[in-house]
Amino acid sequence: MLRMGSFLGLVGLLFGGPVAVAAGLPPANFNFTRNDSVLVVSPHPDDETLCCAGVIQRALAQGARVSVVWVTGGDAFELDARLVEHRLRPGTLGLRKLGDLRVGEAMAAAERLGIDPANRFLLGYPDRGLQRLMLDHFFVPYRSRYTNQSSVGFANAVSPEAPYEGRALDADLRRVIDRLAPTHVFVASPLDAHPDHSTSGEFVMRILGERNQLDRLYYWIIHGGFDWPRPRGLHRDNDLVPPERARDLPWLRFELTRAEQDAKLAALQAHRTQMEIMRPFLRAFVRRNELFTRVPLAPEAPIPILTPDADGPDAEGHAGSGPGSDARAK
Repeated sequence: MLRMGSFLGLVGLLFGGPVAVAAGLPPANFNFTRNDSVLVVSPHPDDETLCCAGVIQRALAQGARVSVVWVTGGDAFELDARLVEHRLRPGTLGLRKLGDLRVGEAMAAAERLGIDPANRFLLGYPDRGLQRLMLDHFFVPYRSRYTNQSSVGFANAVSPEAPYEGRALDADLRRVIDRLAPTHVFVASPLDAHPDHSTSGEFVMRILGERNQLDRLYYWIIHGGFDWPRPRGLHRDNDLVPPERARDLPWLRFELTRAEQDAKLAALQAHRTQMEIMRPFLRAFVRRNELFTRVPLAPEAPIPILTPDADGPDAEGHAGSGPGSDARAK
């Protein structure tokens, strides 16, 4: 039996490719109200705009409270720092400066999207280090090899100088979630290829799972694999289609108005350091729609159960004694 994603992929191949696939997705009919609190969890500055600028604008227009929490300051992008510093080796100070610039750009983008300053939260944990905080540095401080810091270095963070530990990040996320009581939470999918993305989503999943609130989550993907989304560049009349790595998820299509596209593009342009180096990639997300799913992972395929061959010796040379031989004996 074909899964829904595979079926839509087959339809796309037969009847027009990716456009047909996107057109066949069910709509994400968000009807926000003044009673709603929308939270976007952004692993780095710029992810909030790439994933969710359209939803952010719609929720604000419908009266909801919209907040963004940036988990890192994006201070480990060495190639970007080289361009900003005009130096081949920007060093730890150059990367810290990049983090400050990127946080400032995130605030400018949030301003263009209409997000109230009171609803912007920076955590400032290590860029390219979140997975380590989840795994072997949950209780032991981690030192970033990019900035040489082992604690939050942003004065405007929720917890300045908090240690780079998973439990500290978990505590900060809980503090923000407790304050906002979100009804809709937009996080990176576990299938996002960037470890910071997938891990930030998993931190939030753990917290909401404890509270029996997983039904409040909507997952998105930015790093969907090689050459996704394609084509690169600004193609505002194109559809954003699911990446191959997550095609079997039940995606929802959120349609953007032309004005919402305009504002999304303007917010992206506020991320100047990123636009200098990744302009075609960033602009490829300004399309007719955004994509969300309520499901973190596709259903697992059955795992075959391997048993010794009933008619031959097993690995240790014993006669077969699997279910088949028992059945024949009876």
